Amino acid sequence: MERKSHWDNVYQHTDPSQVGWYRPHLENSLQFIEEIALEQSAQIIDIGGGCSTLVDDLLDRGFDNVTILDLSSYAIEIAKNRLGNRSSEVTWIEADVTKYTPPPNQYDLWHDRAVFHFLTSPEDRNTYFNAVWQSLKPNGNLIIATFSPEAPPKCSGLDLVRYTPDSLCHEFEEGFHLIQNLQQEHVTPLGVRQPYIYCHFRKNEDTREAA
Repeated sequence: MERKSHWDNVYQHTDPSQVGWYRPHLENSLQFIEEIALEQSAQIIDIGGGCSTLVDDLLDRGFDNVTILDLSSYAIEIAKNRLGNRSSEVTWIEADVTKYTPPPNQYDLWHDRAVFHFLTSPEDRNTYFNAVWQSLKPNGNLIIATFSPEAPPKCSGLDLVRYTPDSLCHEFEEGFHLIQNLQQEHVTPLGVRQPYIYCHFRKNEDTREAA
């Protein structure tokens, strides 16, 4: 509840265009998605995507099986209001990803910009890994973006874990392989530099048991 209360407070009292992670469009994520060349019927889940405009851009591109998971009801309502009638085309899940049990082999793409790096405990990261592994179809795709080592050690007042491509690969090495990575120099609405790394992983064909 503490984690949920924090993010509800953020979205209740801050204009979504003024939060530190805001971008009008997630260009790098969209680039990866275009290169993956998913069918428009692909099942896509965006973790922590409550106020992100990624859902708008996915709908604009004709994707019709988009799920947004966010633990903040305020973030979800902001997105629904922004989308208007189109919000009915989206599946909305209010949940903490570290407590969420996804359906097995459900998704073609799991997308996460700026959630995983807030998981500072090994237990939460392991739970997250198992959720990704369980929910992705064979050869499914994982796009994940985190702060790089040059970024601040905190965001929204919370500690986080900064990653290099190698250290992020280490987190997902049992079950996934890296397809590509890139860096982004994100600047917040207040002018703070927040360098990110983006990694695109693919689920290995061989099976494993979730830890």
